[in-house]
Amino acid sequence: MSKYITARSRRFSFLIDKKALFTSLILVLVTMAIMSVSIGIGELYISPLEVIQSLTGTGAGINDVVIHEFRLPRILIAVIAGASLSLSGAILQGIIRNPLASPDMLGITSGAGFAAVTFITVFSSQSNNLTVSIGYLPVAAVTGAFLMGALIYLLAWKRGISPVRLILIGVGLMTAAQALTTLMIVLGPIYAAPQATIWLTGTVYATNWKDVYSLLPWFLILTPLLLASARKLNVQELGDDVSSSLGHSVNKNRLLLLLISTALAGSAVAFTGAIGFVGLIAPHIARRLVGSSFGALLPVSAFLGAIIVLLADLAGRTLLSPLEVPAGVFTAAIGAPYFIYLLFKNHG
Repeated sequence: MSKYITARSRRFSFLIDKKALFTSLILVLVTMAIMSVSIGIGELYISPLEVIQSLTGTGAGINDVVIHEFRLPRILIAVIAGASLSLSGAILQGIIRNPLASPDMLGITSGAGFAAVTFITVFSSQSNNLTVSIGYLPVAAVTGAFLMGALIYLLAWKRGISPVRLILIGVGLMTAAQALTTLMIVLGPIYAAPQATIWLTGTVYATNWKDVYSLLPWFLILTPLLLASARKLNVQELGDDVSSSLGHSVNKNRLLLLLISTALAGSAVAFTGAIGFVGLIAPHIARRLVGSSFGALLPVSAFLGAIIVLLADLAGRTLLSPLEVPAGVFTAAIGAPYFIYLLFKNHG
């Protein structure tokens, strides 16, 4: 019995892995279930029936306000940001051929974080208010991510891009960006430090529909472009010599994929802060579930990343209520030990 479903038309044909399709459908249901639970749980408990009524437009009263104005935008941002970070990590692990690669390890999120902290520090008044619109913060973060990505690429270039040079340069620049971020917080006004620290930890707190509408186009444009490039990622994993012999422009494809990865990570960090380790963990779990073919790996990674951030945010809202813990605290609590495990596993 074939493990693939064949789809054909006059212009194209492709194979769908049955296992990957089944796994994706299960993850869709799990994601929707966690979203439903997360919508209802909080300081004000809303029953599943009342949640459904509110989402279908038949609800009334304060439940509608809590769900539509506070919880739903936050949950959607968590889903989109988690999926974006995990896709970014999957790309980097593919083009660098290193299981430790992620937007965190290569310094992309650190570049976005440094730009955002600089923005908060420079444009904060003594009354702890921004002197310019908060809408420019995502622009600063995305710009920082792209500048870091460009710097990594330029410094790693030596008659082409070597995956080893790419990750070594990335780790070095990540450390430098983190040091500069700490220096910016220390030298900046003390009233800006708490806001900058919370943002660096990573949180979806206080997100709204404007944030959703700003982040969603990035995801909707970049994800189909990435899925269309899945074959290029598969070829990249074969090595530079094999890729070139198959007629692929290795450096051109690597640059394109690096740009997509940077844009996905930068746009997510712009609205949620530096939620760490999602881009490291989700692709690894996906690889265990559906294998290493990127046609199957990418969608499964996206769903897993969304689930991780959703659960982290739900835990942050409920475990120490009424206090809220940033989602990045919980992803780091899981991701740091997992990273150490990967270091030992891949010590050779």
